Amino acid sequence: MNQLAVKPQRRRLKTGRLFATPAALDALRAVNVSVGDLLSRHLCGDWGDLSAEDRAQNDLALEAGLRVLSCYALPGNGKVWIITEWDRSMTTVLLPEDY
Repeated sequence: MNQLAVKPQRRRLKTGRLFATPAALDALRAVNVSVGDLLSRHLCGDWGDLSAEDRAQNDLALEAGLRVLSCYALPGNGKVWIITEWDRSMTTVLLPEDY
């Protein structure tokens, strides 16, 4: 049996300082989703549940130094956003209603 080697994903952006709203942390805990896993996806360019247009906008934002937004669906119909600011000074994990 052959095993496929899985390449680790390469980081595409820097986080800066990390922040999370209490509501986002509570929501992630409630559904047993790791904030670290979502941050890793975000930093590697897995933008989650975005339209093709929004994904393309994020890809352009990486090159142009603009804000980057990822959206991840949570079990039970919730969503969490991760936003890295244009200057890469900070990344925030939040619920859409926290914005």
